[in-house]
Amino acid sequence: MPRHRKAKIIATMGPASSNPTIVRALFDAGVDVFRLNFSHGTHDDHRKNVETIRALERETTHPIGILMDLQGPKLRVGKIAGDSVELTAGAPFRLDLDETPGDARRAPLPHPEIFEALMPGADLLLDDGKLRLKVKECGPDFAETEIITGGPLSNRKGVNVPGVVLPISPLTDKDRKDLRIGLELGADWVGLSFVQRPEDVAEARRLIAGRAAIMIKVEKPAAITHLERLIEMSDAVMVARGDLGVEMPPEDVPSLQKHIIRACRLAGKPVVVATQMLDSMVHAPAPTRAEASDVATAVYDGADAVMLSAETASGDYPVETVTMMDRIATRTEADPLYRAVLHALHPEPEPTAPDAISAAAAQVAATINAAAIVSYTTSGSTALRAARERPDVPILVLTSKIETARRLAVTWGAHCVQTADVRTFQEMVQKACGIALTEGIAKAGDKLIITAGVPFGTPGATNVLRIAWVEG
Repeated sequence: MPRHRKAKIIATMGPASSNPTIVRALFDAGVDVFRLNFSHGTHDDHRKNVETIRALERETTHPIGILMDLQGPKLRVGKIAGDSVELTAGAPFRLDLDETPGDARRAPLPHPEIFEALMPGADLLLDDGKLRLKVKECGPDFAETEIITGGPLSNRKGVNVPGVVLPISPLTDKDRKDLRIGLELGADWVGLSFVQRPEDVAEARRLIAGRAAIMIKVEKPAAITHLERLIEMSDAVMVARGDLGVEMPPEDVPSLQKHIIRACRLAGKPVVVATQMLDSMVHAPAPTRAEASDVATAVYDGADAVMLSAETASGDYPVETVTMMDRIATRTEADPLYRAVLHALHPEPEPTAPDAISAAAAQVAATINAAAIVSYTTSGSTALRAARERPDVPILVLTSKIETARRLAVTWGAHCVQTADVRTFQEMVQKACGIALTEGIAKAGDKLIITAGVPFGTPGATNVLRIAWVEG
């Protein structure tokens, strides 16, 4: 049966959600895509999780997407003598390449690329922004700073350099090894961390070579500068609010989230909102009202998917959290205001036949009160165009390629079914009606809007719109 909502749910796997019974419960509760966080776990752990997901897919005959999320560069201070030291606001503090354990006056920072990019006046954030330093003087192997916000500093705490483009590839040696394993396992999406500029996506694209789709994570302020180009070069975008919120003022994140969602919707690329959406449910059976509002806001704005991280990876209530997210999204989409908010942004179709057909399909479906739009697609581009219109009805996606069906699991409103290509108009209509009936998308007497490309099976050749009636 199809989901009773159009926004999708991504859940992160981890110790709390690796058992096949729990994975099945998460799927039944509403998960559409499972995320494998390569910052944690071993390759064997991820391999077992993929096997569990694919076994579930075979059992349910429903395509399930897998997102492998690469760790990216992790910038950290070195060792601190005694494991921790107290930094006092107003005091000087030096960072350098000397590996000697740090104290209250200095600490090792084993990242020459940071010193290469620093300028006097730049800010350095330590421990997720809890500590703030202001650079007074710097060189190729040191930075003399003033402590603006003090507090305890312990071993290996993270370092952020807001407002500075660092000369670092988003793919570390670890990421390249993880990527090779993830692609061998058949991941459908690659989550690319630490994206700063278009060249970062181009590098990943060369390595992936079409074996998976690329979802860039917008978590660096530098990425905002190149946002339109980055969206164009990627297959989807994740609003990674955790890291973004460290390097930018918290009050800037909500408007940036809306800006990114809008830009992705205009481009017809899936967009995911992530980080701390139902964070209190890591240890509590119910969310705060603010968290429920946060999820609803992403749905109102038309995000393709909302994502759970620690809530399902290591939380005490993984299934309950997915159930709650499903309830919030379903209730939001049932609100009469939802359609008005969603249609306040209506992208103009590109001057192409496929875009014209997709726009017409949404309009005709609304006019004749159709039960669904049926989209025949090979590459997935036809389904993405249909979703870009945010139609009032479900999008039944029929494709011969299981890889396409899995990738589209993250796309708003898309209910995917793998089936053989059709060869004639009669077969196109019969198959669309039959699958809509068996999948619970439509019932006897309902009308369907069918879009396809002729010659059948030609990628990106959508040029046909047909109205059909479902027979019992």
